[in-house]
Amino acid sequence: MQPSASASPFGHSIELREALRHLDRRRFLTVTGAVATLAFATNIPLGGTAAAAEASAGQIAENPFTLGVASGDPMPDSVLLWTRLAPSPYESGSGLPQRRFKTRWELAHDEHFTRVTKRGTIDAHPEYNHAVHVEVGGLDADRVYYYRFRAGQWVSPVGRTRTAPSKGAQLTELRLAAVSCQAYHDGYFTAYRRLADEDLDAVFHLGDYLYEYAVTATGGARAYTDRVLPAIFNRETLTLEDYRLRYALYKSDPDLMAAHAAHPFIVTWDDHETENNYADGTPENDVPPEQFLLRRASAYRAYWENQPLRRRQLPHGPDAQLYRRLQFGRLAQFDILDTRQYRSDQAYGDGWQVPGPESQDPARTMTGATQERWLIDGWHTSKATWNILPQQVTFAQRKDRTTPDFKLSMDSWDGYTASRQRLLDGWESAGRDNLVILTGDVHVHYGFDIKKDFDDPASKTLATEIVTSSITSGKDGSDKPPNWDTYMQANPHLKFYNGRRGYALVTLGKDTARTDFKTVSAVTAPGAPITTAASFVNEAGNPGLTPA
Repeated sequence: MQPSASASPFGHSIELREALRHLDRRRFLTVTGAVATLAFATNIPLGGTAAAAEASAGQIAENPFTLGVASGDPMPDSVLLWTRLAPSPYESGSGLPQRRFKTRWELAHDEHFTRVTKRGTIDAHPEYNHAVHVEVGGLDADRVYYYRFRAGQWVSPVGRTRTAPSKGAQLTELRLAAVSCQAYHDGYFTAYRRLADEDLDAVFHLGDYLYEYAVTATGGARAYTDRVLPAIFNRETLTLEDYRLRYALYKSDPDLMAAHAAHPFIVTWDDHETENNYADGTPENDVPPEQFLLRRASAYRAYWENQPLRRRQLPHGPDAQLYRRLQFGRLAQFDILDTRQYRSDQAYGDGWQVPGPESQDPARTMTGATQERWLIDGWHTSKATWNILPQQVTFAQRKDRTTPDFKLSMDSWDGYTASRQRLLDGWESAGRDNLVILTGDVHVHYGFDIKKDFDDPASKTLATEIVTSSITSGKDGSDKPPNWDTYMQANPHLKFYNGRRGYALVTLGKDTARTDFKTVSAVTAPGAPITTAASFVNEAGNPGLTPA
C-alpha cells in the first residue's frame, strides 16, 4: 500500500509529502528505509551551488536575537553555544528570507568582553530555521566564560557558561539543578527566573520542554491582558513549522531566556516534545505509523534546532541519538538517557493498570538493548564517586493504593519491570557506589530510596531517586496533593512528596549528595518567591535519603 501525499491531514511540507509518496508502507515501517529520504526532505544544508544564497546581515532591520542565547553539554575543553536569528519569531520564517546570514560569535573571560579568548563566524542556514550551534574548543577546564553573537548591527544578550572540570580533577563540590515539564499554557516560568540567580555548574532538563497542545490567545492560565498571541499557537503541533513556531513562543519567555543565559543546560526529551506518551514508533492516537514517523522527524528536527546540542545529536529523519555521557572530574559521571525513542509500547493500553504478565514480560524494554548495554558498560568502567542518571519517568515502584488491588503507571518504569531489574542487576554487578537517578515527568517532587525488593521495606537500598516537580505543568499545585497520605503509606520507600512547582538543587560533595527541593507558591500569577520545601542528604557509600 502506498499512502497518498494528498491524503495527509497534517499539512506537511511538499518535500515531506513527496518523500512519503515514494515509500511503500512496509519499507517505511522498518524505519531504516526512510531515514535517508527524510534526512533530505527535512532540508540538510548542502554545499557548493546547491547551498542557499548568502544575504548581508546588515540588511536585517529588526533585532534578530529575540529568543536569547544558550549553552550546553560542557566538556573540559569545549562548550556548545546556541542562538537563532528571528526578528519576527511568531511568523513562519521568523521574518527572514530563505538566505544564509553570517553570524559572528565571541567568547571572553569577562562579561564586558575586554578579554576575548575566542571569536569566529558561522552561517545561520535557512534549512535550520537560522539557528546556529557553535562548538568552541581549545578552552580551559572548569572555567567560567561569557559569550555573545552579532548579526549586522545587532548584538545578542550576553550569556554565561562554564566548561566541565578535567576528567582527572579531584573536585570538592558540584552544584546542579534538575528541571522538567514547562507547559506554557499552565503558567509563568517564575521558577526559571529564580533558577537564573542560583550559583550552578549546570542545569539538567529532563524532558517536556514544550507541549504539543494548543495555547490560546491569552496564554491559557497566564490570562494575558496586555497582549494577544497569534492564532497559529491555538492548535496542536503536527508539522515542522508548527514545532518551530511553538519553540519560538516558549523561548521568547524572558524567564526561560534568563535561565539559559545564566547556566549551561544539558537536555534530554520526554514525550511532549513530540506527542503525549508515544512509544518508539507507536503514536498515542490511531494514525498511520508512517504519518507518525513524519511527525516525529519534524519534532526531533525542531528540538535540535532550538536546543544547545552538538552536531552529533542532529537527527537523521525520525531518529536521533540523544543518550550520551559527560564526565565532571572524578566526582561525577552523568549518563543521560532517552526513554522514549526505543521503548516497547505501554502494556495494557497505557494508563494506571493492575500489573501482570504483559507489563512483566522480560522482552519489554524502556531503553532498547543498545542503550541498555551502553549504560551498564559505562557503570563498569566508571571511576566517579557519584554516578548520576538523568532520565525521564519515575523509576521507583509507585503504588496508587494500600490494598492488594493496587495499580501502577504503565508509562513509567513500573510498566517495564524486567527492564528496570536488568539495570539494577547491572548496577550491582558493576560493584560501584552512589547511584542517583534524576527524574521529571510527574509534576511533583518525590524523594525515593531505590530498593532491591520494593515489596520488602527491609531489603537493601541500592540507589536514590530525586524526582523534580514541573516548572509550570499542573498549574499551581499544593504542598500535599489529595493522594499524599495514600502514597506515603503505600510506598514506604517514598521519603518525600510535595505537589508545588519548582526545581531540585543537587549539591555533590566527596562525602554527601544534598538535595534541596525548591518550590514557588504559584505560577498562575508572575513573581512568586522561591522557598525550600525540604532538604535531604545521601551519604557516599550508604544509599538512602535522610533529612538534612
